[in-house]
Amino acid sequence: MPRPPNYEFQEWWNKQRDNGHELLQDKSDVSNPTTPFFAVEIGSPNSDPTVEKEVRTRSARQLSGIYLIKFQQIAAYFKGWHFSPPSVGSAELMVELLYAKWLEIRADYLGPPLKGLSNMCIVLFLVQSVDRVALVLGCLWIKLKRLKPTAVMEYPVGDVEGENVEDYPMVLLQIPMCNEREVYQQSIAAVCIQDWPRERMLIQVLDDSDDLDVQHLLKAEVQKWQQRGVRILYRHRLIRTGYKAGNLKSAMGCDYVKDYEFVAIFDADFQPGPDFLKKTIPYFKVNGIFINFFGFNGTAGVWRIRALEECGGWLERTTVEDMDIAVRAHLCGWKFVYLNDVKSLCELPESYEAYKKQQYRWHSGPMQLFRLCFVDILRSKVSWTKKANLIFLFFLLRKLILPFYSFTLFCIILPLTMFIPEAELPAWVVSYVPGIMSILNILPAPRSFPFIVPYLLFENTISSEADLVAFAEKESETLVDSSSLLRSSSESGLDELNKLEITKKAGVKKRNRLYRKELALAFILLTASVRSLLSAQGIHFYFLLFQGITFLVVGLDLIGEQAIKENLTRH
Repeated sequence: MPRPPNYEFQEWWNKQRDNGHELLQDKSDVSNPTTPFFAVEIGSPNSDPTVEKEVRTRSARQLSGIYLIKFQQIAAYFKGWHFSPPSVGSAELMVELLYAKWLEIRADYLGPPLKGLSNMCIVLFLVQSVDRVALVLGCLWIKLKRLKPTAVMEYPVGDVEGENVEDYPMVLLQIPMCNEREVYQQSIAAVCIQDWPRERMLIQVLDDSDDLDVQHLLKAEVQKWQQRGVRILYRHRLIRTGYKAGNLKSAMGCDYVKDYEFVAIFDADFQPGPDFLKKTIPYFKVNGIFINFFGFNGTAGVWRIRALEECGGWLERTTVEDMDIAVRAHLCGWKFVYLNDVKSLCELPESYEAYKKQQYRWHSGPMQLFRLCFVDILRSKVSWTKKANLIFLFFLLRKLILPFYSFTLFCIILPLTMFIPEAELPAWVVSYVPGIMSILNILPAPRSFPFIVPYLLFENTISSEADLVAFAEKESETLVDSSSLLRSSSESGLDELNKLEITKKAGVKKRNRLYRKELALAFILLTASVRSLLSAQGIHFYFLLFQGITFLVVGLDLIGEQAIKENLTRH
């Protein structure tokens, strides 16, 4: 006759039961003297308090024996002796114990620090709100008073032939490049057709390319414009040190630079209008308003060469060489003028990956620069008001606190609070914080109001520094400014520039790629939105849902060059 299933385990279990019967028996249970101890250990609403007390006072020997038996049961399971599945009651008890432990950990260890971090972010929001309100009031006051820099003179628009060229200062125009195969023709053409006497300007194409094909293309382009009578030079460094700062520093070391009074800098992805110099040079005898400082973004700006020399010139010590030289010039007493009505066409980064690298440099560079120049700021001879503006407002608040609190509060803390309700954010934080900041951002540009929702969603997704409201407004003006650009000059260079734009738009579309970090955040946010929906938290659900969808769109690379190619950036 064949043996029953699990015969070996059955024999082993009977032997262990006989040997440990006296140990496992619950002697306090008179009605059922054979009840094992572990059966009485599970409490019930009808359990006897006396029994529960005696259970809690079992000797260490009994407890060790029980756990020994349980260990043997586990060992038997892994040997293949599957005697019987766990009962429903024991499974429910285990779930209850685990859930109770999770509640304890959540309340004692996870909730308090998360709540403290959220409170800190709320305080930072209030501090930033005060700063933003002050800026908005300042902008409104300027608009009401109609304050704006006034040029002491104006240059006539159009042909400069027959005019006294001595009235036009010597201007050096620099185009730093590095493997710019896609945009070099547009950039060089836009600078070469400047409405300025040709004998009063010199163009430097500063090539740091390591691609021989690109070098040959740039040389040929420069030779083409030289044959048309434009004073343009091609410079290539054999040793590429210091990146853009090293490139500009090398160019400023040329002997002929001393003959020039101003230098205008244009990155390879910028195409200024033909009247750019005529709109900017006349303002160099005009003082700015308020503290007279803003961070130079490294392109589409004009510098007095003496100011660059007095502040130490271009340095290779940081990745934000443009901000570095602006801070040092400000500490040396030089003033800045921001011309809101002077625009320059520019190209967006060709991919989201390129944009991420750009934003990383813009966010990490200021803190690196702050460590380098903090002592110089304290020792400088500028007023304490300007020192406080640089340290507390420009660096700490706008470059450190703003990116930290916005992303942390809405993309980290908010989804976590859906699973840790002890640190739940109040509804006014979820609705008023982003709402108020968005309104404050668009007040100086009321036409941007339709783009408040994209700004609200994308400021955390792409970059907390990116002003997408202004971006959208500038994009809507592209057609108007492009038409005025065509009317401002009749040179053949403009027609060629337009042909190049059409040719570029017909290029091959690149494949999208996936971004894991953005997709991971999208998963967290969307999961938190489901949890919020189940707990009936309305405002939290909507914010998490749309923010998660935005991260999903970015993670799938569905924005970027597929959406729009160029925008206007004010300078």
